[in-house]
Amino acid sequence: MLAALPIPLLALQAPGTMGTAEDAAWLRWVTERFQSIAGHDEEIGLEEFKAALQVKESFFAERFFALFDVDGSGTISLAELHGALALLLRGTAADKLRFLFQVYDVDGSGSIDAAELLLVLRACLRESAISLPPQRLHDMARVLLEAADQDGNGSITFQELQQQLEAVPGLMESLTISAASWLKPPAPTRHSRRPRCPTSRSWHNHRGQLAFLGGYVSLNLLLFTLAALRHFGGSGWVAAARGCGQCLNFNCAFIAVPMLRRCLTRLRATPAGRALPLEHCVALHQLVGSAVLALAVLHAGAHVANYGRLAQDGHGALSEFLLVARPGGGGFGGTAPQTGLALQLLLFAMLAFSSPCVRRGGHFELFYWSHLSYVPVWALLLFHAPNFWKWFLVPGGLFVLEKAVGTAVSRAVGLRIVEVHLLPSQVTHLVIQRPRSFRFEPGDYIYLNIPAIAAYEWHPFSISSAPEQQDTIWLHIRSLGQWTTRLYEFFRQPEPLQPHGNLERKRWWQRVQATPCTTPGTSGCSVPSTGDAAIELTSYRRSGAPTTTRGTEDGDRDWDTSLQAVSVGPGESQQLCSIKCYIDGPYGTPTRRIFTSEHAVLIGAGIGITPFASILQSIMYRYRQRKQSCPSCETVWDEDMALRKVDFIWINRDQQHFEWFLDLLAALELQQEEQDPGGRFLELHLYMTSALGRSDVKAVGLQLALDLLAAKEQRDSITGLRTRTQPGRPDWSQVLGRVAEERKGKVHVFFCGSPALAKVVRMHCERFGFRFFKENF
Repeated sequence: MLAALPIPLLALQAPGTMGTAEDAAWLRWVTERFQSIAGHDEEIGLEEFKAALQVKESFFAERFFALFDVDGSGTISLAELHGALALLLRGTAADKLRFLFQVYDVDGSGSIDAAELLLVLRACLRESAISLPPQRLHDMARVLLEAADQDGNGSITFQELQQQLEAVPGLMESLTISAASWLKPPAPTRHSRRPRCPTSRSWHNHRGQLAFLGGYVSLNLLLFTLAALRHFGGSGWVAAARGCGQCLNFNCAFIAVPMLRRCLTRLRATPAGRALPLEHCVALHQLVGSAVLALAVLHAGAHVANYGRLAQDGHGALSEFLLVARPGGGGFGGTAPQTGLALQLLLFAMLAFSSPCVRRGGHFELFYWSHLSYVPVWALLLFHAPNFWKWFLVPGGLFVLEKAVGTAVSRAVGLRIVEVHLLPSQVTHLVIQRPRSFRFEPGDYIYLNIPAIAAYEWHPFSISSAPEQQDTIWLHIRSLGQWTTRLYEFFRQPEPLQPHGNLERKRWWQRVQATPCTTPGTSGCSVPSTGDAAIELTSYRRSGAPTTTRGTEDGDRDWDTSLQAVSVGPGESQQLCSIKCYIDGPYGTPTRRIFTSEHAVLIGAGIGITPFASILQSIMYRYRQRKQSCPSCETVWDEDMALRKVDFIWINRDQQHFEWFLDLLAALELQQEEQDPGGRFLELHLYMTSALGRSDVKAVGLQLALDLLAAKEQRDSITGLRTRTQPGRPDWSQVLGRVAEERKGKVHVFFCGSPALAKVVRMHCERFGFRFFKENF
């Protein structure tokens, strides 16, 4: 392959960079990638170049193409491509900076003026999916020009740009084009034959789970052994079946314990709750469910094998053993084989419809109704196993009591959704009236039922308001599944479901549909769509709706959507309404441990900020109360909380997602500034993953301008907060390393987000010896 390379390509090799096995492999990779997109003429045109680099903004594609096309032929050869990429990927800092300067110097005059800065910064904004007002763009160009233009002639020379960028540590050496990754060979896959050995810190962080899992496995082995030994004198199949049966007695009763949410919530406040891995109750329920199915298969298989042995000995046909009730056959009236087969079918159905592809694939009803099979399962077990009631008495009694109390409490008072905000990226912010007797802790969650959406479905959502907020409860719900999408669409185009039987409401709804929607200060109709851009500055104004009184029929109360005119800010649609709903809870989460931490690190990814919104509000409320009573105290301490430092890290994909909680974060910053000017009790760290990093040629000017403008105005141009929004993803080694260096006390990390990111964060926490807690429902 190397012999086939053109001679000019070899002439471009820098000393000390070519000739190694790694560089030879890279050359082969470049040649293969080039030939896969080039035609028979072995040249790449502008359109092929754009498609290959996958650059969003055509400005950069055209500028790169012009600079790569050394001979000005209008196409790029393999030699020209390799030369440019060798400079960008392996060149010196001066080589990369010269390329960057040429990208910004559009007219080739040897200097960058204000017009060129505006042109490049506008392309940088589009490339990083950032939207700013035109005035902010001019401000960034002005501040960048003021900082770099040392001689004051209104333009930036190469030497001036070099001096400005050298002030940023490590930037010159790391300049590259992220879109050129298509020409980088994939990292070699490492196949490890042995699993990674857990470290001592990993054992320490998981000691609660490991101890509980060890006890669970040991108890099952003990039960199996004792039951098998009692029947060891007969057939081995009978001993195995009895051993599995005894384990099933325990597991079929114990499977209800992880679902005792009220009991577990109260247990969290006790010393035993701090020692037990209560945050993994859902995973434990799934584990016990899998163990029940496995034990049931082994139990049934051993009995069938024993029946087959008896059939061979002439005691009857196998079908008679399985399908006909016989005296001495076990269970109530000798029906153990028949009830056992029925139990197998029910257990298989429950497992099949409990898979994530069913629950989260738009078929929640299948999961919900099939999971109600636990009622006939437990009923059949009472007939199948005469001693099961002894195991089931306590956990089953608590489960039934919890269900009865939950149903009575949740259905006793029908609450109202009094206000709805439709936020960017299909997030529905519900404001629900709060019952007077409703008490919860920051980070708790509730189960929500809205009959107008689905009469029988209950879904868990974190409470995003603080307990100190007395009148209402806030929920922020992201449209990720069938039910949440129906919820968003229901309020996006509010319309009564079945207004039959009420002529007054029918006539009102007809008038509403005939009257155009109006936004404050306009006379036209503003209708939001599924796109975020169309949600900007939209509001519904619908008046004259008859209100619901206590004497109204239930059918009318369910769909009452009395909307009133309200004023909203950019990026949301707001409605005042009155929709009936029911809540069940509250239920505790691992985040309750935050208030016993000394240094808490809260990490939210996307809508994962929801539980932390409640926690941050409550923390700052207590912080304010403490500062008012003891202004010189560094530690925020009371009988329930002792915090020295809180770091909040919020990772979002794009700019619009920050709008969900910008008002809250701005209020938190203002409260801290008022109570403790210059204080660092609460530090915010915001990351925007769609924005290109500082080391990328397509973003270095933009990020530098944003840094300069933030330092000058003391606020971030992207969010308006004092905290600067960082581009890209967090470097967890650096982030958690800085936390460790602060030495504010024992560090607990609390995470709410995707499971994939949770694994990464957990690994880094184990490295630094931090306790890691993940939000689970």
